[in-house]
Amino acid sequence: MLPRTLLTGPSLADAALLGHVEGGREWPLLVWAPGPGVRMVSSAVLGGGIGERRWVVNAQVPPGYARLDPVAHLRELASGAGLDGAGVGLMTAASVTDRRHAADGGAQALVTAGIGVRGWAAVTGAGGVTPPRPGTINIIVSLPVPLTDAALVNAVATATEAKVQALVELGADASGTPTDAVCVAAPARGADPAEAFAGPRSLWGARLARAVHAATRAACADLLTAPAAHP
Repeated sequence: MLPRTLLTGPSLADAALLGHVEGGREWPLLVWAPGPGVRMVSSAVLGGGIGERRWVVNAQVPPGYARLDPVAHLRELASGAGLDGAGVGLMTAASVTDRRHAADGGAQALVTAGIGVRGWAAVTGAGGVTPPRPGTINIIVSLPVPLTDAALVNAVATATEAKVQALVELGADASGTPTDAVCVAAPARGADPAEAFAGPRSLWGARLARAVHAATRAACADLLTAPAAHP
């Protein structure tokens, strides 16, 4: 039985694996709760955009997840885990138990991956079609320095580039899956100036890229050798 409530520390390596019930079965819930004083940028369905956020949940749900209220559902899961305030909620049918963590010079990345459905972003005629099998790469990044709004957006682009690099190196012939999500966290701005850049050749962007690249490679390597065994 997975624990129901467990708050975690500021390191992504300390993200906790909890549990929730959906469709009469228990599923894992990955929780990272750095607490107050953190700004995040995310493409998540819950807590997306830029703003102060206290926590991130990455909920594994059944393949063919049919609920039409994912935002309310994620809020319920966060509340059940003892989390309050604003946070970010991600969902995936991929295994969150098999998450991979990597760090580089203070930058950290935590990746969960399912690549049963994958392909290139620019495809003629694509759009509006529900993937036949679940496939999601969720990336959570933590940096120890504050970033401007522009640098937070830049960090999302850098994380995405590093993800694509890892997939291409593994021979995936894809830039990702149709439902990939990214969340980047950094301290709220204080007295010191915030970092203005997070591209792959900036100090923190380079560290972020290497962490995301390593975690993505680790999360996806086995899936490419036996894709049918993993959602």
